[in-house]
Amino acid sequence: MIINRTPLRISFFGGGTDYPSWYLKHGGSVLNTSIDKYCYISCRVLPPFFEHRLRIVYSKTEQCSHFDEIEHPAVRETLRFLGINQGLEIHYDGDLPARSGMGSSSSFTVGLLHALYAQKGFMPSKKQLAMESIHIEQNMIRETVGSQDQVCASFGGLNHIIFSSSREIDVRPVTLPKERMQELNSHLMLFYTGIKRTASEVANGYVEDINSKYKILKKIGEIVDYGLEVLNSDSCICKFGELLHEAWLLKKCLSPDVSNDTVDALYMQAREVGAIGGKITGAGGGGFLLLFVPPPARERVRETLGKYIYVPFHFESSGSQIIFFEPEQQDYSESERDRAKRVISSFRELDSMRKSDMFTPLAAKDEHL
Repeated sequence: MIINRTPLRISFFGGGTDYPSWYLKHGGSVLNTSIDKYCYISCRVLPPFFEHRLRIVYSKTEQCSHFDEIEHPAVRETLRFLGINQGLEIHYDGDLPARSGMGSSSSFTVGLLHALYAQKGFMPSKKQLAMESIHIEQNMIRETVGSQDQVCASFGGLNHIIFSSSREIDVRPVTLPKERMQELNSHLMLFYTGIKRTASEVANGYVEDINSKYKILKKIGEIVDYGLEVLNSDSCICKFGELLHEAWLLKKCLSPDVSNDTVDALYMQAREVGAIGGKITGAGGGGFLLLFVPPPARERVRETLGKYIYVPFHFESSGSQIIFFEPEQQDYSESERDRAKRVISSFRELDSMRKSDMFTPLAAKDEHL
């Protein structure tokens, strides 16, 4: 049995410049952090006592004989990528809802890949996890997703991530005094809007013609450097919130799908009672609303957005981890699996006969006995 824990993330600046259609031409830059909200994936070898060979449990339950039959794209393609044909049972649980802009899809892929490597007795590096997860999502599943989520989920921590046109990805941890880090964390609030959306659908609105957004994305990328300057200086941390507001206004210019009337109303209400800046996490359109709020205004913001779920969180720095590992004591051979299938089949046939008129107990046939 193996259990993997992989963090979710929030992105501050640079979102949009991490799509390969952009950074392979112009380079990209993001500032993001992992948080102490996680997805958990457990994985174990499935004993040969079942008709199915694979069992996957998430919001649905799938039972299949081969990975080609699996509906969940990340599970199917990750198993294909690793060439895994043994019987497996995979369970997923998450601290936050899927399709909410917290990078859960990429955290799932990273966590599953990590767990399956552990099942094979191999320890991948954080960079290998990130790069292979990007390949699975972008090239095998062919989803319109960026490259920052996989990196953040794999490495963990507050990072400045640089994407080069040569496909190299440089992860630079942001080293801040403990007090400055706590100050930043204490100014952030997260609210769940209840609006679910698929990031790739929102991103399609601007990624297909991303080079026409050159001026906007160039400014979005430049704000990353301004944000780092604020964090690494003695200036008021509230300037970071002002940059979040500026970046959100720019991001809304990328596509009308990035925001909507509900999100705009929530953001305006929060700003009226003390929030300085904020954004919808992820590609936009719904999910979680991240707000930058000075501590004296936090209670007012909570009261104003009272009908929405407030989610306290802290930064984390561990990234994807195997938190439980117990090697299988016995891996069933193919011959044992085939034998088990034959036994199961014979029992099913016997049970079917018992339920039919073909099988009548001896006592029922001979009344004298």
